[in-house]
Amino acid sequence: MESVRWAVAALALMLCGVGAQLADAPPAVWWALYLVCYLAGGWQSAVSGVQALRDRTLDVDLLMILAALGAAAIGQVFDGALLIVIFATSGALEDMATARTERSVRGLLGLAPADATLLEADGAQRVVAAESLRPGDRILIRPGERISADGTVIGGSSDVDQSSITGEPLPVTKSKGDEVFAGTLNTSGALQVTVTQDPSSTVMARIVAAVAAASATKATTQLFIEKVEQRYSVLVVAATLILFAAPLMFGADLRSTLLRAMTFMIVASPCAVVLATMPPLLCAIANASRRGVLVKSAVAMERLADTDVVVLDKTGTLTTGAPEVVQMVALSGVGTAKVLATAAAAEQFSEHPVGRAIVAEAAARAIAVSEAATFAAIAGQGVTAEVDGQRVEVLSPAAYVGPTLPVVAEIEDTGATAVIVTVGDRAIGVLGLQDQVRPGAGATVQALHSLTGCSPVLLTGDNHAAAARLAGQLGIEDVRAGLLPEDKAAAVRELEAGGRRVLMVGDGVNDAPAMASAHSSMAMGRCGADLAVDTADVVTVGDDLSAIAAVVALARRARRLVVANLVIAATAITVLVAWDLFGHLPLPLGVAGHEGSTVLVVLNGLRLLSNRAWPRLS
Repeated sequence: MESVRWAVAALALMLCGVGAQLADAPPAVWWALYLVCYLAGGWQSAVSGVQALRDRTLDVDLLMILAALGAAAIGQVFDGALLIVIFATSGALEDMATARTERSVRGLLGLAPADATLLEADGAQRVVAAESLRPGDRILIRPGERISADGTVIGGSSDVDQSSITGEPLPVTKSKGDEVFAGTLNTSGALQVTVTQDPSSTVMARIVAAVAAASATKATTQLFIEKVEQRYSVLVVAATLILFAAPLMFGADLRSTLLRAMTFMIVASPCAVVLATMPPLLCAIANASRRGVLVKSAVAMERLADTDVVVLDKTGTLTTGAPEVVQMVALSGVGTAKVLATAAAAEQFSEHPVGRAIVAEAAARAIAVSEAATFAAIAGQGVTAEVDGQRVEVLSPAAYVGPTLPVVAEIEDTGATAVIVTVGDRAIGVLGLQDQVRPGAGATVQALHSLTGCSPVLLTGDNHAAAARLAGQLGIEDVRAGLLPEDKAAAVRELEAGGRRVLMVGDGVNDAPAMASAHSSMAMGRCGADLAVDTADVVTVGDDLSAIAAVVALARRARRLVVANLVIAATAITVLVAWDLFGHLPLPLGVAGHEGSTVLVVLNGLRLLSNRAWPRLS
C-alpha cells in the first residue's frame, strides 16, 4: 500500500538523520536527510491541504506541513521531521483499515456460488448464472454444493450446514417445505428448491450490504474531531500571520518579527497534543499484541474504552463450536457402554459432526468398536450399517418410527441434540450431544459484568433451549435466540439507539453485520471466519475469552492517560503561547518548553508497555 511505503520511508529517513546528527556529520548531510523525510512523509498531506484550500477549507494536514516548514525555517528541523512521521503513520493505518474492510466484503461474495442448475419444466437441467435466477425458478442442489439462492425445498432431503448464516454448530435437516439460504452448504442429499428471493435480496447479499453500510458510517466523535481540526487550523494560521504582519506595520525589525512568529508556530504546534494521544494508545496496542490480542488501530482502542455493554455470540465464541456426547441413556436393559460402542461402530465411516463426536467419545473411553460390514448415510435421517451381523441405525428423532421415547424430549429440553440408536427394529439407547462451553467463559461473563456494570447480552442463531441453558450456566440475563444475521445487527442497533456503547464479540460470517453495526467489535481469531476477523476492530488470536475484559480495561487506562497527557500538552501550549504573545519568550526556552512537554507525554504513554499495565481481572 502506497501510504504505508511512504510512512516507512519517512521514518527511515528521520532515523538516518538522527544518526548522522549524533555522529557529528556535516550539517548539510543530516539537513538533507530531514528534508527528504519531509518530502517522503509530507507530500500526501500537502496535496490534501492544497485540495482543501481549493474547496475553501483548511485542514490540520496543511497546518502540520506549515508547522514543520516553520520549524525548519528557524533551525528546528528534527521537530518538523518527527511531526511529519507521526502524521504519515496515522494516515497509513487508516488506509490499511479501510482496505481490510473492502477486501472482507468482496471475500464474502465468494461464499455464494456463481452458477446454478436450473430445472426446466420438462425436467431438463441447464447451468445458468446464479444472478439470473428469479423467484419461482426451480433449481437442483447436489451433495457437496453450495446453495445458489434463497428458497423453499420442494423435493429431496439433506443435512445443510448453515453455520455461515445462523451460527448453528450442527448441520440442519432440510426436507420438503423447509427454507434454505444462499451460500450455505448442502452436505449429503440432493435437494430441489424453488427460488423465493431475487439474488440481490438474499440473506447473504443483505449481510454484504449491512457490513458495507456500517463500515462507511462515520462516528460522531470523528465528525466532532474534524470540526475541531478545521477551526484550530484556521486559528493558528491566522494568529501566526497576524503576529508576523502587525509588528511590521509599525516598523518592527523583520528578523526579530519573523523569529517571534516562528516561535509562536512552534509552541502553538499540536505536536505535543498528537503525541499525548498516540503513544498511550499505541503502547496499549503493543501490550495487547504480546498477549495474543490484535487491536487494529488507535481508533479501535479508543472505542473499546467507551464500552458499557458487551454482546456475545454463542457458537464458536462462548462455546467451542464442536459437539460432544454429554448424555447416554440405555434402553431395554442394555448398558450405556454397549449403546456407545454400537453407535460408534455404525458411525465410524461418517463425516457428519455427530458421527465424529460419537466415535471420538468411544475412543476417549477406550471402548472397543466392531467393524461395520456395510455403511450408508441417509440424507436428513442418520446412518445405517451392518455390525456383527445385525442392522444398526443411528437416527434423528424425526426419522425414528418406533414407539415414543420420552427421554428424547427430556434431552432436547436441555438444549442438546438427541440421536436414537437401534439394533434391528429395537431402540437400545439415546445419545445427547451438545456444544461445549469454552474454559473460562463463566469468569469472563462475571468480569465483564463487573467492568461495565451490566450483564452481557447473548445473541445467537441457535435454538432457544440451547441458548437459555448456556445463559443460565454462565449467568447471562439478556438472551436473544433464533436470530438471523440481520436480526443480530438490529439488536445491536437497538442497544446503540438506547445510548449504549456496544462491544460485539463473535466468530462467524453471520456475526459480521452486528460487528460492523456495533461501536466496537472483537473476533475470535483462531477459528473465526475471514470476514469476522477482517470486520472486527480487535482479534483474539488465541481465542482467549479472558482477554475480552482485559483489553477493555486496558483501553480505559489508556484513555485516562490520554486525558492526562492532553491536560499537560494543553497547559504547556497555553503557557508558552501566552508568554510569546504578552511577553518575550526566548526561542531556546520556547523550544525547550515545547519539547519538554512532548517528552513528558511520550514517557507517560510508554508506561503502558510494561507487563504490569496488562490488567489482572479476577
